[in-house]
Amino acid sequence: MNVYKIAELFDFKGEIIDIAAYGEGHINDTFRVTIKDSDDMYILQRLNTNVFKNFRGLMDNVLKVTKAFGKIVEKEGGDVTRECMNLVFTKDAQPYYVDGDACWRAYIFIKDTVVYQVIDSPEIFKNTGEAFGKFIARLDSFDAGSLCEVIPNFHNTVDRYKKFLKSLEEDKVSRAANVKEEIDFVNARKDMLGAIVDALDKKEIPLRVTHNDTKINNVLIDKSTGKAICIIDLDTIMPGSLLYDFGDSIRSGCNTALEDEKDLSKVDFNINLYKAYCEGFLRGIGDKITRKEIEMLHLGAIIITLECGIRFLTDYLDGDVYFKTDYPEHNLVRCHTQFKLVKRMEECSDELIKIAENCKK
Repeated sequence: MNVYKIAELFDFKGEIIDIAAYGEGHINDTFRVTIKDSDDMYILQRLNTNVFKNFRGLMDNVLKVTKAFGKIVEKEGGDVTRECMNLVFTKDAQPYYVDGDACWRAYIFIKDTVVYQVIDSPEIFKNTGEAFGKFIARLDSFDAGSLCEVIPNFHNTVDRYKKFLKSLEEDKVSRAANVKEEIDFVNARKDMLGAIVDALDKKEIPLRVTHNDTKINNVLIDKSTGKAICIIDLDTIMPGSLLYDFGDSIRSGCNTALEDEKDLSKVDFNINLYKAYCEGFLRGIGDKITRKEIEMLHLGAIIITLECGIRFLTDYLDGDVYFKTDYPEHNLVRCHTQFKLVKRMEECSDELIKIAENCKK
C-alpha cells in the first residue's frame, strides 16, 4: 500500500503535505510526516517483520512501557511530550496498523533534538549514560515479567555458548581449524559467561525492564541544552538485567576503533569514557541500583563484549548466515576486536571496579 494512504489511517492532526525518509536506521523503514500550517510532525514506521516476527508482542511491550513511562514523567513534573515516546493511534483507535505482513506505527516527532552517531566528547557520553540510568530508574517499579521476550534468549550468554559449541561441532563450512586460538579464548572464559544469568536465576539481582540496544544514537539530545532528554528505539524492550544495558553501551562506546578494524593495534579500551559513562549512569539511576549490581557493572561490560565476539565467531563458523559481511573474514575480524576489548577490560578490571565504587559515593 502507498505510504501516503497508510499515513491517512493514523490520527495525525492536520493535512499531510509531505512524507520523507528519515534517519539512519538499518532495520525498520522510517518516515517523517509534515503537516500543513503546523509545527507538528510525526514519525511513521514500517516494522521489519522478518527481524521482529512477533511484532504484536513487540508493540504490546512498547504500548505498556510508553504508557507507564509517560505517567512517571508527568508525576515527576517532566515534559511528557519531549521525555517520552508517544504513540499516535490509528483513526479507529488501534496502536498500530497491520497491512498483510507489514506492521505500521506512528509517534509524535520530538523537535529540536539531535542524535550522535559517534561520541564527540566524554560529556556527551556521560549525558547518554545518565539518560539510560534514569530510564531504568523510572521503570523500577514496572513489572518486567509482564513483557514478552521479543527475541528469546537475546542476552542469555549460557545459551549463546551452547550455540557456539554446536556450531563448532558441526563445522558446516570447515573453518574450525582456522580459529583454534579464538576457540581457546572462549573456552577459557566459559565459567564467566553464566554470571549474570545465574545472578538473575538466584534473584541476587533484580529482573528489570531493559532496552537492549543502548547505543549513543538511541538517545535524543536537546539542541539548546546539550542534555539527553529521550530514549528512543524501544523495539527490543524486554525483561533482563541492567548489566546488559550498561555493558552494551560500554562495548560500543569505549572502543577506540571501528567494530571491524583489521589493525588490532588501533583497538583499545578508553577508560576515561568508561568513567564518564559510569558517572552519568549512576547519577541517572540514583538509589534504584543494588549493591550487587554496582559490584557487577564491570562484569556486565566484559560479558556482553565477550558475548558479541562469540556471536561473530559462531556466525563465522556457520558460514556468515546472520550478520551481513563484505568479505569472507569479516565476522572473524569483528570477533577479534571484541576479544581485544575483553582482554583490555580484564587487564584493568580492578580499576573499573574502583571507578564504579567512587562514582556511587
